[in-house]
Amino acid sequence: MKRTAISVLTLGVTQVISWGILYYAFGVMAPAIQRDLGLSAATIYGAFSWAVLVAGLASIPVGVLIDRHGGSRVMAAGSLLAGVGIYVLSGSRDVSAYYFAWTLIGIGMAMSLYEAAFATLNRSLHEAARKAISNVTLAGGLASTLFWPLTGWLLGRLDWRHTCLAFAITLLAVCMPLHASLNDGKAMPTVRQSMERRHFALSEALAHPVFWLLASVFATHAFIFSALSVHMIPLLSKMGHSEQLVLNLLAIIGPMQVAGRLIERMFADRVSPRSVGVLTIAGLPAAIGVLYAMGTSAWAVMLFCVLYGLSNGVLTILRGTLPLSIFGHGNYGAISGALAAPSLIAKSGAPLLLALMLREDNHRLLLGGLFGLAALSFLLYLLAIRRSRAERSFDWYPDSPKAFAPGGMDGRAANDIDAAP
Repeated sequence: MKRTAISVLTLGVTQVISWGILYYAFGVMAPAIQRDLGLSAATIYGAFSWAVLVAGLASIPVGVLIDRHGGSRVMAAGSLLAGVGIYVLSGSRDVSAYYFAWTLIGIGMAMSLYEAAFATLNRSLHEAARKAISNVTLAGGLASTLFWPLTGWLLGRLDWRHTCLAFAITLLAVCMPLHASLNDGKAMPTVRQSMERRHFALSEALAHPVFWLLASVFATHAFIFSALSVHMIPLLSKMGHSEQLVLNLLAIIGPMQVAGRLIERMFADRVSPRSVGVLTIAGLPAAIGVLYAMGTSAWAVMLFCVLYGLSNGVLTILRGTLPLSIFGHGNYGAISGALAAPSLIAKSGAPLLLALMLREDNHRLLLGGLFGLAALSFLLYLLAIRRSRAERSFDWYPDSPKAFAPGGMDGRAANDIDAAP
């Protein structure tokens, strides 16, 4: 119990700081960076998209490293790389240095943000990981609430370069040692030591249709959330709402994300991740549908913000708990990293694509397309859950003679099929 509390508290603090510095602070600093460097908006914001893409490409090897060696050294190295990247960013004077800084930051993202934290908790806590993941994401929901105003406050007293220096020092002096102090736990036991149920190897998960259905669901949602997060204000302005009203209504999203995580946390012991996912995934097409049908009304925008915030808040938890439920603990880091890669790639390109589409006055067509994507995602999720439940033959128990067969199930080597303790 004590170990669980310490891990959750440590990662709760580091996730707030890491998300705040590596993700949310950039939106506040970007205009000042653009003015100082004299680069185009596409170049400035494109570097951030590049970092997210790099994080996606690095997510699988990072997951494998955590599965094999634990998360403390990997996450500490991630904070080191991210801190160095922020330091290089503070001194950048041209495009090459600017993009090199964001390359380092992107690798640091993969090694220190949610997916790495979830894999670390899984390796350390095993069956207690689900509740711990919920608690860490609950704390992480405060990152934007704290770092948007904090970054603005710092920019009012320092220039953006010294603000980056302050952030780099924070990552190196706070997050890196905290990550290094994490308990790595032990790798999952072998089949002969523990045989409650089947655990997938990465190669088995990649060969399974449920993996790709879930990857499509998460990538679609990442695309929509990323696109709307960047372009929500201009989109709603095109629908006839004043900027001040839009800002007031959008302020609801953050608290709703936290509220969604609190609700999930209350029912985590009684409701499976699969069932939680049905309501969570359904929330996005419902939110966009309200905006498409009645988006000219302020109350409809408010309802959209409530549904959108609830869905996005719980989805973060679902990205951590659903792979555990379906594919098991044994190779969780590698599998969750593989699931995250398409989402991060989609996330990196979404803002630019939506910006091109918003050049024309076609917001209703755009919303209709996003609604269609969200609805398709919900159907794919239902198919994935139906498929995973239909294949309960993957679950196996020690009274089965196949458990001790030299070749394991279906002729596979026993050490390829780890089982939960």
